[in-house]
Amino acid sequence: MSLMSNYPNGFANGISVRGMPLLSAYPGKVYWVSSVNGSNGNDGTFQKPFGTLDYAVGRCTANAGDIIVAMPGHVETVIAAAGLDLDVAGICILGLGAGSLRPTVNFTTATSADMDVDAANITVANLLFTGGIDALAGPIDINAADFSMINCETRDVTGQATDFIVTDAAANRLYIDGWVHRGAAAAGAETAISIVGGDGATVKNFWIDGNFGTAAIENVSAAATNLTICGDRPSYIRTRNAADVAITLVATATGNVGPNLYIRLQDNAANVTEALVGADMQFYAPLGIVNADGEKALDWNGTATVDES
Repeated sequence: MSLMSNYPNGFANGISVRGMPLLSAYPGKVYWVSSVNGSNGNDGTFQKPFGTLDYAVGRCTANAGDIIVAMPGHVETVIAAAGLDLDVAGICILGLGAGSLRPTVNFTTATSADMDVDAANITVANLLFTGGIDALAGPIDINAADFSMINCETRDVTGQATDFIVTDAAANRLYIDGWVHRGAAAAGAETAISIVGGDGATVKNFWIDGNFGTAAIENVSAAATNLTICGDRPSYIRTRNAADVAITLVATATGNVGPNLYIRLQDNAANVTEALVGADMQFYAPLGIVNADGEKALDWNGTATVDES
């Protein structure tokens, strides 16, 4: 992907990240951010970028198609609740760079440190989110509709976040695609994502690894409706906890799990059926589960559909 600054004009023909097109065009202003050579006293151009994403968000206009471009090597340090507050509707934050050069949002100092998503129709793409303190309580906190997270990574660096991504019932049509979660091997986490209610959420094309006391993906408190957990390509969950639960959903949650989902459990035991919990969901193959090294995946053995005609 090549981006040339044409500030203050946007990208009216859309943007692709690693070959994946973002879902909207962004015809508004373009603001650049770099902790390497930027300052919040600058004007936000490519030559004079802002210093922080949080400041750049405040310069955007709601629903005008503004885009914030985080430059390679940018580090945003979040030390308090709502330390990074995405509260302007309709913006996109795009990270440039690959590997260790991806823009990084590091949560540290307080367990309440987080990025709040408080306005609708926001997209973040190609960012690395890291936990720099133990027992973070939901460092990505989604409280608004139509939030998209594209090709992002969440990573435990110091200790474990209890739940790295949390939502509330307002997070309708949440869309997560190309997500990688690298959790700690030691116990302490409950989930990678905890979904509370909401309608139409999609979590797809993911790679999740961690020691999850509850499950890698959880729906809790209020049933999610029309939930989709799947892959256009193989999606992977590795749980390193003896609970051996990959996905657990409120009994009345609706939607579908699979296809193209592959799960590695911690213990070589009678645990395949229990790895997926969702009484009112539909499950689509391929959906393979392994519970020991050197073994071929077993098709998940939930209740099979019967032709009752």
